[in-house]
Amino acid sequence: MNNVFFIGLVSFFADLSTEMVYPLIPIYLTQVFGATPALIGVVEGIAESLASLLKVFSGYITDKYRKKKPIAFLGYATGLIYKLALLVAGSWIGILGARVIDRFGKGLRTAPRDVLVSESSDSAKLGSSFGLHKALDMAGSAAGILAAFFIMKAWRGDYAFKRLFLLSCVPAIASLFMFIFIKETGNPRNSKEPLHVFRGLKSLDARLKLYLIVVFIFTLGNSSNTFLLLRAANVGFNPASVVFLYFVYNVVSSLLAMPLGKRSDQIGRKRLLVAGYLTFTLVYAGFAWAPNKAIIVAVFALYGVFTAMTAGVERAFISEIAPRELKGTMLGLHSTIVGIALLPASVIAGLLWNTFGAIVPFAFGASLSLLSALILAFGLRQKVTGAA
Repeated sequence: MNNVFFIGLVSFFADLSTEMVYPLIPIYLTQVFGATPALIGVVEGIAESLASLLKVFSGYITDKYRKKKPIAFLGYATGLIYKLALLVAGSWIGILGARVIDRFGKGLRTAPRDVLVSESSDSAKLGSSFGLHKALDMAGSAAGILAAFFIMKAWRGDYAFKRLFLLSCVPAIASLFMFIFIKETGNPRNSKEPLHVFRGLKSLDARLKLYLIVVFIFTLGNSSNTFLLLRAANVGFNPASVVFLYFVYNVVSSLLAMPLGKRSDQIGRKRLLVAGYLTFTLVYAGFAWAPNKAIIVAVFALYGVFTAMTAGVERAFISEIAPRELKGTMLGLHSTIVGIALLPASVIAGLLWNTFGAIVPFAFGASLSLLSALILAFGLRQKVTGAA
């Protein structure tokens, strides 16, 4: 569990750094560069999808060489490069390039990091371990957002954005320092031995195949979080208040991630995942038809509940039923599917917003989430406690 804790601290500092700037990206694009919602959708969609193929490749390399720590380190190191790229960006194209660098790093580090968490955990406490990691991850996000909130309150104008980008480099460096305390897991693999990926994919557990299909359907309606922030600004929240709303989301998720992960160890992953998708349906319905600012605040908090229900639980589910020799590949494949679906999801959301207004993209997302919940509820058999 010590390994899981230090991996969590890596994520804590990395997310502290990232979330100091992430909530401000859509505002920076619109206020400084005059970007439209559709253009923001294109930027976010391209950034996610260009790096998505790397995620499954990273998982494959992790399985082939069983060297998780150096691959994860390299992925987190790109987070520092991302902040520096934001500093020098002079147009929306420069911001796009910075976002691609950021997503490239996330694609590189996600699979080896998740395998490290899985192999550092007792199999009976897999949900708790991923919950602990997610709790620290979201706590870092909350801390970064809170820092951005107070800085934005104190500083004004374009200069405030640049200073934030520079300050965010400090926790990015701290995240890399935490790797000193992380131990490599598993035994090295003879790289000359063939890794039968396609044979393994053909023999995948039917539950995993179904879940990956559901993930794609769900993600088509789950556009970038920038649209949630844009929606908050659309109903009258100022930039600093938008940042604070994102802070509320992260705090709720951080507080609930570990207890809900532990709960999935007790009652099974399926129940938590179905409940999570139903919760997301309510969240997007709230964003679509919110009659006032109070509802927007409430749905940001509820969005944190959804994340706590699903983010760690789905990784635990995939880790425990994926073939042992392809665990990294399957975790990477999951992230790749999400990344591929995010391009059309974000572009569709932006176009729907531009054409029909803010309600339609969120109603579309709520519908796909409800469909995903129904498929999981009636199509995914639950085998044993602790598995979906």
